[in-house]
Amino acid sequence: MSLHYDAPIVIEPPQAARQCVIWMHGLGADGSDFVPIVPELGLPAEHAIRFIFPHAAVMPVTINNGYQMRAWYDILEMNLGRKVDEAGVAESSKYILRLIDEQKAQGISEESIVLAGFSQGGVIAFDVALQMQTKPAGVLALSTYLISAHQNGQGLKVLQCHGIQDTVVPLSLGEAARDEVINRGAEVTWRTYPMEHSVHPAEISDVGAWLAERLS
Repeated sequence: MSLHYDAPIVIEPPQAARQCVIWMHGLGADGSDFVPIVPELGLPAEHAIRFIFPHAAVMPVTINNGYQMRAWYDILEMNLGRKVDEAGVAESSKYILRLIDEQKAQGISEESIVLAGFSQGGVIAFDVALQMQTKPAGVLALSTYLISAHQNGQGLKVLQCHGIQDTVVPLSLGEAARDEVINRGAEVTWRTYPMEHSVHPAEISDVGAWLAERLS
């Protein structure tokens, strides 16, 4: 499988970046989706955090009658936890690992990088982090689930947020992901919010506080 990825959106801090957040969007969105949230996070300017918002490749999505849209992998059936496009997940994870290598070449180590993702993007964030030998500063997993076969969660810090009224990625899938990632050795902070498959104002506040701690 060979997918094309457009150049990501990059938001630089006022001074030279020392840390980085790579933030992956959900199905059908693009890298611009979470850009407006950055000023709302309340992060101290002295943290010098570079934000990278990659765009998923455009591909036909089976559950949408093959309609072409941005997706990190194909969705093969409505039951998200069953039949999985493993090749698509692997290809997109390789791309994110290349972005991490680019940051390392610029002097930002894995331990200074947070992997963030909403829905499909969270699936990729989990998959990448679980296969990394040197763990990132953390994983921010928003309204997402787990389909990674990689087992190495030792030393991984996770903030996982989910809406209790989510009908796209049911709460039970988020809870199953939380429990499995803990089984693989990760430390998970779990938060729920009165929302559907979206982002809640209280969640943005919690995310900002967690990022400030992980990238302090």
